[in-house]
Amino acid sequence: MTEVGLSPSSQAMLALRDQVIEAWCQAARQTLCKAGELPDPILLNTLPTFYEHLARLLTDEYYQASGVDVAVIAQEHGGERARLSGYDTTTLIREYQLFRQVLFTMLHQCSVTLTHEQREAIASSIDSAIRESVTAFALIQSALREQFIAALTHDLRTPLSTVSVAAQVIESKAPSDDIRRLAERIVVNAQRIEAMTRDLLDCMVFEGGQRLPLHLEEFDLALLAYEVAQQTMERSAVQVQVEFESAVGHWCRASLQRALENLLGNAIKYRAAGTPVLVRVASRGHRVQLAVHNEGEAIPAEEMESIFQVYRRARRGKCSKDGWGVGLPYARRVAESHGGSIIVTSSAALGTTFLIDIPMDARPFSGAPVVN
Repeated sequence: MTEVGLSPSSQAMLALRDQVIEAWCQAARQTLCKAGELPDPILLNTLPTFYEHLARLLTDEYYQASGVDVAVIAQEHGGERARLSGYDTTTLIREYQLFRQVLFTMLHQCSVTLTHEQREAIASSIDSAIRESVTAFALIQSALREQFIAALTHDLRTPLSTVSVAAQVIESKAPSDDIRRLAERIVVNAQRIEAMTRDLLDCMVFEGGQRLPLHLEEFDLALLAYEVAQQTMERSAVQVQVEFESAVGHWCRASLQRALENLLGNAIKYRAAGTPVLVRVASRGHRVQLAVHNEGEAIPAEEMESIFQVYRRARRGKCSKDGWGVGLPYARRVAESHGGSIIVTSSAALGTTFLIDIPMDARPFSGAPVVN
């Protein structure tokens, strides 16, 4: 393949296009596990066009006049990878790195000599393509996830409401205690599913950089903690110990209640068998601390931050727990929306503690920025 006006380097690189792409396809299928399942057209995607762009990059006059934009090619590639493959961002980045490795190896083997500036231009263009592809990939995945969650929560609510109402009727007219207890369990679990759908909807909000809606009012956080602990014990039959002193301030009751429920659910899920969970409320001057502690396997140090990322959960040994990975991110956003923070400490000897530290009066901080 040759084109009039292209430099010898560009022509030599274009002549190797099919060989380089074939070598990359083989390497990708062998190296990237998720690439092995893709049909050839999907695996190739925009790679042939991208390759030709890189080749023309070696002809300054042609490239400057053509207006070829690597961003457009890379964005399309990232978007299609999000829609049509099982890739994650690591795999997307790795395939670009693999392409660069194969490209330079093949050019060397075929005695295509590039100047330092030409090699830098190609490497820089690939780096730019990685950035653009990852950005497009993340945007498309976020949009797809939001569409899925919105559809899921909408479709769940109608049958869930029907189940809950029916269970309440059965509970009120149950002819025996056994049936009444079963109906109570249905109602409780329907409420849990409703809470999970609310968590998912809230995660859609704050993952997009929006603030949680707070309805600030004056109440005693210690009494709220006690109520939530009692409700949790009734649902789970797990002992929850409460240590508290009165702490009256201005906060959003609903969001702090759900944050505490999430932390308690997490503590119960990962506690050592037969051990209680501890809830502690303590005033510290103009601030208050709400802590949830459990004994059990420690959170790995490398997972300390990822547990606060939406749809991620820490891996503790071989333990696999159910859940959607939205509870802890929600608790962090609640703390930040109140002008505070959440801190986690974890070790095998001392157990795991999640501590929400917020000001006694959150009204001055209700418009503060939060971390996306």
